[in-house]
Amino acid sequence: MANLGARTNGISSNQVEIPIHANGVESKQSEESNIDYSQRAQWLRAAVLGANDGLVSVASLMMGVGAVKKDISAMLVAGFAGLVAGACSMAIGEFVSVYTQYDIEVTQLKREREGNNNGGVDEESQREKLPNPFQAALASALAFSIGALVPMLAAVFIRRHKIRMGVIGGAVSLALLVFGGIGAMLGKTPVKKSCFRVLIGGWMAMAITFGLTKLVGFAEL
Repeated sequence: MANLGARTNGISSNQVEIPIHANGVESKQSEESNIDYSQRAQWLRAAVLGANDGLVSVASLMMGVGAVKKDISAMLVAGFAGLVAGACSMAIGEFVSVYTQYDIEVTQLKREREGNNNGGVDEESQREKLPNPFQAALASALAFSIGALVPMLAAVFIRRHKIRMGVIGGAVSLALLVFGGIGAMLGKTPVKKSCFRVLIGGWMAMAITFGLTKLVGFAEL
């Protein structure tokens, strides 16, 4: 009886040990793990590149003009011209580049289909991952314009030249950190490294443009 009781207790204890899972947490984790971040890369790369390029190039352009002219209108006109020209250039360049990539990948899919008759669902999933040239061009142009507006809005209400230049530098630095952080979070990459890399690159571009334009101004060329 004692052995029977012991065995009964052992069996009952094994039956009682039911694993309890947090279904909500597991389902959320599984959904996050199933996200294909390569899909985001199609538009994320164009958007992040466009925003940073618009921010840095227009800010550097305005800094360069400000190095030789204190007139606020000259800086704003230069910034607006840089915004329009840069947005168009980014959109066209991104469209041509991504369309070339699209053609290459479509041709590769055709070769694989000819060599393998069992394409089916796998080929459809691969086609869904093809880059979208129109999406990349639009994302790049819009992001460039948003980035370019930052130094222009920072300068438009400030009349004193030295304060205006300082505010532009501060606003651009903050925006660089924000854009770098957003890109890192969306792409699931290290935030600190991304922010630091973007910030240092922006500072270098503005400093070089300001310094060289100042040098040209001194030389009266």
